[in-house]
Formats: sequence, structure tokens, C-alpha cells
Amino acid sequence: MAKTKPLVLDVDGSFLRTDMLFECFWAGMGRDPIATLRVIKDTFGDKAALKAGLADLARPRVDLMPVSAPVEAVVAAAKSQKVEVVLASASDISLVTELAQVHDLSPTVFASENGVNLRGAAKADALVEAYGEGGFHYAGNEPGDMAIWERADEAIIVGTVAGAKLALIAEHGVTELPGGWAWRDLIRALRPHQYVKNVLLLLPLIAAHQFGLVPFLTILLAIVAFSAAASCIYVVNDLLDLEADRLHVKKKHRPFASGAVPINVGMITCLALGVIALGVAAFLNWAFFGIVALYMLLSLAYSLKLKRLRWVDIATLAALYTIRVVAGAAAAEINVTGYMLAFIFPVFVTLGCVKRLTELTLATSDERLPGRGYGKPDRPDLMNVACLGMFAALLVFFLYSYTDHALSLYKSQWLLWVAMLPIGGWLWRMVSLGYKGKQDHDPIVFAMKDRHGLSLLIFAITIMFYAAGLFHDAFGF
Repeated sequence: MAKTKPLVLDVDGSFLRTDMLFECFWAGMGRDPIATLRVIKDTFGDKAALKAGLADLARPRVDLMPVSAPVEAVVAAAKSQKVEVVLASASDISLVTELAQVHDLSPTVFASENGVNLRGAAKADALVEAYGEGGFHYAGNEPGDMAIWERADEAIIVGTVAGAKLALIAEHGVTELPGGWAWRDLIRALRPHQYVKNVLLLLPLIAAHQFGLVPFLTILLAIVAFSAAASCIYVVNDLLDLEADRLHVKKKHRPFASGAVPINVGMITCLALGVIALGVAAFLNWAFFGIVALYMLLSLAYSLKLKRLRWVDIATLAALYTIRVVAGAAAAEINVTGYMLAFIFPVFVTLGCVKRLTELTLATSDERLPGRGYGKPDRPDLMNVACLGMFAALLVFFLYSYTDHALSLYKSQWLLWVAMLPIGGWLWRMVSLGYKGKQDHDPIVFAMKDRHGLSLLIFAITIMFYAAGLFHDAFGF
């Protein structure tokens, strides 16, 4: 590129692997959702005012926003040749100016301000007024940039813009750089490995000793609905946690935090998943639909606020796990006993504490976890609550063994007491491994991959089935 001509970079999707407007929206939703929605309502139809309002309200950290590696390499080459590198964006000028300072680019920036949304023809006019026709090189990533490329000396196309190269190459220099996103990264954002938690919907069938094909297929369909609902909320959670994830040693590689998948793609996917979840739920029955809707609302409240509150977050996590069990009962239209709920809730309280213990043990400093209310000094308290939850669960299980419901299902009461040993052993294993930091960040996912833990659970279930006489009925012993 000619040394006398500046290199002008579009920001959203070109220099950055993200979009500043969406960054502001989700940062605002995470900090003050009511105020964020009020700004949108007050500035509806005025994009420049909307961008300014959200930027003033949210102020996301531009130093953490992911930069396109290929564009960064072009910038480095331009700097080495003493070429001025200028940012030109439709984002708010305050954020673009700060971004230029962070990356040591030209203090001259072009951006939206004073009611002018600087994109397309408006951006082209501003650049031509400053540098003249063909007086600059321009890097962009969308069809709207054609108006600028046509008036630049060189067009740098980031990603795939249909027909752009063919339309420009006759009269302009054209350089293509890698960009865009991949489906595998979007699928990774949905966290399909977390779907294993939805096997909890099978618990009511197992507890009621209903092993028919129709109830089983019904629960499989319910699992599809819950998986879609869970992925919908995972996407929302990741979008709300962009800044916290970028500060985390592992979570910074998540698709939205790293910029591997655009935020707007995540928003569209989230909407589609929500429709699938509620549609399948309504198809099964309205009770199950209500539970799925409750799960999504509680999950959203957790993502927006509750996860930042000490102890409240653990209680909410336990409630979200427990709702899965209730959902399984509603989908199959069978009753779930109060004893079952009283047993599983403290189990999930224990696992919620294990989740936080694991994060704190693996933390690299004594400061509070980003976006959470816990620091390493809280580990003893979390350990105590985990042990209390474990004791409460075993106590409820023991008391249940004396109920008429248990005596009607299980022929050998004493075997239920024996089953408490592997259950207690499994809970203690989970707590101790979490305290030592030897778990995944999600205890349920870890439990489904832990061979020793699974052996304990299978042993406990085998004892309970034997106590119920199921082996005798099926195999004659």
C-alpha cells in the first residue's frame, strides 16, 4: 500500500470480532436491564442517539474486546511502514476514540456523533472529505461497505461479502482477509455436553418404577424441550457475561467472548431455541409448558441478577436442578412425592456449593470471582453448607424409608438403609474433589464422566431395585 495513504478500518466485524452496539446492549442488560430498555424505548428510530445512550449507560471495556488476527497483522505491517491507521465506525465516537487509544492508532477517528449515524454513504462522504477520492485504503466486512470501497484506493474485504470482489477488482486493488464464523463454534456455544443434566427428567419414572415405552418416549421429547431451553439460556448467560468471561482463564475462549461467533447470531439462535422449547412443551401438555416457562424465567433472573448474590445463587441453582425433576413428572403425568423433592433439593445445594468450591480452588487470586459474590475466604463456609446439604439429603432418605409410600414400593426396608452408604459416599466424593479443585466447573457434567462416582450411583440404584423386588420380577432372583 502507498505509504502516503492512510489505512482506514471499519470496527464492528472488521478490526474487532464483535459489534460495539451489541456489546453495549448486553453490558447494559447485565448492569441495569430496566435502564437499558428505557434507553432503547426513548431513542427508538434514532440509531445515533441509541448508540450514544447505550454507550453512556454501559461503558463496556474496549480493551477486552477481541481483535481480528488477520486485520491486526495488516495493522502491524502498516505501522512498520509509518502508515497512519484510522478507525471509521458507525459505533459511538466515545467508544471508537477509546479503542483507538487502547491500540495505539491514529487519534483521528470517524464515528457516529451529533445525531449522525456514520455508515455506508455517510461514512464514504466523511472519508472522501478528509482524504479525497481514492485517498485511502479501507477494510470492511459487509455489503454496506461497498459505498466506501468504491471510493477508496484499495478494498480490504474481511470475510465473505457476496459479489464484492468481482464488482471492485476492475478499478480497485482488492485484498481478502479471513473472517466470519463457523457452525461448530455456534454449536459449542449451545453447550450440548450440558444436556446430560437433563437425564434428571427420568428420575420420576425410575422412582415410580414405570419402565414402559410410552412414558420413556414422552420423557425423551421433554428432554429435547429442556435442552433447547437450556441452550437458549446458556447463550443469554454468555452474552451477559462477556466481560467476566474475558477476564477468566478458561472462559475467555468461549465463542461469544472470543468473537468466534457474532453476538447477533447468538441473539437469533437464542430466539429460535426459545420457540422450539416452548413449542415442544406445549405439544406435550400445558403443565409441562408452564414448568419450562418457569425454568426459563428463573434462569434469566439468575443470569441477570441472582448469580451475583452470595448463597442466593446456590439456592437458585438447586431450584433449577429440582425443576428438571418436577418437569419429568409433569411430562409423564405422574406424581412426584414431597420426600423426593425434599431429598434432591439439598443434594443440589451440595452440588451448587461444589461448583463454587471448584471455581475458588482453581482461581489464581484471592479476589472475588468475576461476576460472582465469592472469594477464596468463603471456601470454609461453602464446605460447611455442602456438608449440611449432604446430611439433610441422607436424613430425608432415611425418614422416607419409614413412609407408607416407601413400604409399598420396597419389600426390604433395610436395603434402603444399605443404599444410603454408596449415596453418602458419592456425595462426599463430589464435595472433597470440588474442595481440592479436581472437578470440571459443572459438577453434574463431571459426575456423568466420573467412573468411580458412577459406580457408586449404579451400586446404590442396584440395591434399591433389588429392595423393590424388580430383579425377582424380571429375572426370578
